[in-house]
Amino acid sequence: MQCDLCGTEGELFLAEVEGTRLNVCKRCSDFGKIIRRVKSEIEVKKEKEADVKKIKKILFQEPEINETIVVDYAKRIKDAREKLGLKQEDFAKKVNEKESLVHHIETGKFEPSIGLARKLEKFLKIKLVEEYKEEKEPLSAKTKSDDYTIGDVIKIKYKDK
Repeated sequence: MQCDLCGTEGELFLAEVEGTRLNVCKRCSDFGKIIRRVKSEIEVKKEKEADVKKIKKILFQEPEINETIVVDYAKRIKDAREKLGLKQEDFAKKVNEKESLVHHIETGKFEPSIGLARKLEKFLKIKLVEEYKEEKEPLSAKTKSDDYTIGDVIKIKYKDK
């Protein structure tokens, strides 16, 4: 891109020179007040490509991988603890948790968080957390083709904010 004043190729700045906004080089920017740096065509192209990728990712969403605690977590934890020959009190001390929490988990009154379940899995060498893919439905029927409206793009653009 060329400077509007001297015609020099290179990095440009949007500047206000005598009441007019012009794209000028660093040297010519001294004649006015710099408003901002002008993005190069390559930068603009990269931003557009990134936006297109983001839009496609949202419209044609890949399945989301979620984690959940197994249904029979209480039985698995109790059986594994007993297999190690530990009482609830001893087990609670070893995993640095309260005995009452261990009791509530083993009776099914309290479902552990994913983090706590991972900690118990590691100590007991059992499986408590399952991963599953959640298939997402397209945002609209139009997502099956390349016909998008301005409204679709706006929804996508501001969905992450």
